[in-house]
Amino acid sequence: MSPMSTTPHARNFIDGLWTDSDTISESTDPATGDVLGTFADGGAPEARAAIDAARRAFETGDWARDRDLRARALFEMSQRMAERRDELVALLSRENGKIPAEAALEIDLTISKIRYYGALALTESGRASEVKPGLYSMTLRQPVGVAGVIAPWNSPIILSVRSFAPALAAGATVALKLPGQTALTNSLLFEIIAAVKTLPKGVFNAFTESGSAGARLIVADPGVDVISYTGSTHVGRSIMASASTSLKGMSLELGGKTPMIVFDDADLDTAVPVLTKAITTFTGQFCMTGSRILVQRGVADELRSRLSAALEAVRVGPGTDPASEMGPLIDRANADRVDKEIADAAEYAKILVRGGRINDGPFAAGAFVRPSLIEVDDVDRPIVQQEIFGPVATFEVFDDETDAIARANATEFGLAASVWSRDVDRPLRVGRDLEAGTVWANTWAVIVDQMEEGGFKQSGVGRLNGERALEEFQEIKHIVHPAPRRA
Repeated sequence: MSPMSTTPHARNFIDGLWTDSDTISESTDPATGDVLGTFADGGAPEARAAIDAARRAFETGDWARDRDLRARALFEMSQRMAERRDELVALLSRENGKIPAEAALEIDLTISKIRYYGALALTESGRASEVKPGLYSMTLRQPVGVAGVIAPWNSPIILSVRSFAPALAAGATVALKLPGQTALTNSLLFEIIAAVKTLPKGVFNAFTESGSAGARLIVADPGVDVISYTGSTHVGRSIMASASTSLKGMSLELGGKTPMIVFDDADLDTAVPVLTKAITTFTGQFCMTGSRILVQRGVADELRSRLSAALEAVRVGPGTDPASEMGPLIDRANADRVDKEIADAAEYAKILVRGGRINDGPFAAGAFVRPSLIEVDDVDRPIVQQEIFGPVATFEVFDDETDAIARANATEFGLAASVWSRDVDRPLRVGRDLEAGTVWANTWAVIVDQMEEGGFKQSGVGRLNGERALEEFQEIKHIVHPAPRRA
């Protein structure tokens, strides 16, 4: 950010330099609508410069070959972020709308993730063998080249790091596009990375863009070797189609419609608070939001009553109020969109908790909504099939395990699911048949750096987290070396 102005101005960081853009846009507070600052709003020229800088750094520097350098840089990056942790938390909460505890969760998870990939940069998983007498064979993992990373506004720090940290650990260089809704937060992230003295110039390049021209160039340009994108399924399909002309590598984590399956032997005292958080965390702007509550008929009446009361009691407010339990959506347009989704559902479903847009009182100027719960029988209805990206959940009743599995698998999404039961075997038995990349037993949203994460079906391709994340940014080279025994 510019140190000369009292109003923060966020710039882009490309080839080791701070750069401005022809277009200057404003960042606003979603809780009030007030302008927080301005930012250099990038596009195709910034993307071009970022790609070219990343290509030069990859082809002319030591980054791709020096794993010790990569580990040192990532360890230093983690330390730099830890030093500015409180600044990041405060700014993310203000600009993104998260309550402070949720902003802190994002940043704290990010710091450990960078450190994990610093360690993984030193790990080698190649193989070698004498496959026949005197014939030696080995595999080497090499960085693929330039990684294009596109991350969303809902959790911009952790979701960008989740892609670019393994890319850097693998030896790739990075061209990163982040969205305009979190421009000031993006720029603080860029500042932290720019201060990493062990990171060579051009290895990490990043710009903010409220449009899509720069992102489209990253996807289509032959100078980018792999794309890592987090966002909607609709855009993910477009990215895959555009990248197909150059057969780029592709890692896509897309939309979700997480079924939270509650059996009649579940501990509701434990389940209800977690189900409530699953609907309201990040104001439902989370690909793993627990947006479908599937409940067995025997406890449906009790859970309906308890969950409705819990959602009605959620304290909605700005992050500046310590009593707030759920902040605003990212902007008022999205608040209006979510409210319309609820109104449309009322034509074919039963509204248990209306929630929706707050249009009066002190919160009317912001993007505030209250959580909603909607009971529906038909899984083909739009409220079940479409990702809402807000604090809205369906309430669906099932009869037995077979019915639960069929309902849970009835959407095009397959990112995550949760199974609630006191039966020790049931979560594993049911989980095996769920079409989802992550299945939680009697919990929700537990994600660890060491284990892979990603989607089945239309929720994406590839995996991030764990060792597999490095493979998304690597090529495997098979080397064959005849060295017969001397006669």
